[in-house]
Amino acid sequence: MRVNPQTADQQTLQEKQFPDCTKIQSHTITIIPRYSETDQSGVIHHTVYPVWFEMGRTELLRVNGLAYSELEKHGIYFVVAELNVKYRRPALYDEKLDLITACTRITSARVEHSYRLIRQSTGVLLAEGSSILACVDASGRPRRMPHFMYPDSDDEKKS
Repeated sequence: MRVNPQTADQQTLQEKQFPDCTKIQSHTITIIPRYSETDQSGVIHHTVYPVWFEMGRTELLRVNGLAYSELEKHGIYFVVAELNVKYRRPALYDEKLDLITACTRITSARVEHSYRLIRQSTGVLLAEGSSILACVDASGRPRRMPHFMYPDSDDEKKS
């Protein structure tokens, strides 16, 4: 894919369509596992957790007035550079779970998240994890983190 370079003025103009900064650093979604996400014994398959983590990140962006689709339209992409999951207890088919996603750190070119998956009925921690996303342009080259991704607009100067 060929992308024409943007001038700083064009990038600033496009970013004005986004919020000034992120205000919500943690968000909880409820997940009810589907049968297709289980193994034969009704336990959630280990490969499902990264998908749920992505759901948590997407909804955290959404509550901050941002959407991945809009970011991508403006040449801002996030790719998973690192993903860690610690499985503590099995999650089961058709039980209500809370996934707490928190943005833990933002640097000039990456964003870090933590995740906690809790069984609603007992409060038991089932899994926890973390991820590092790299900020890249449409051709996959690293790009500077947009200023509005920082929790405080004064943080845009941080490196």
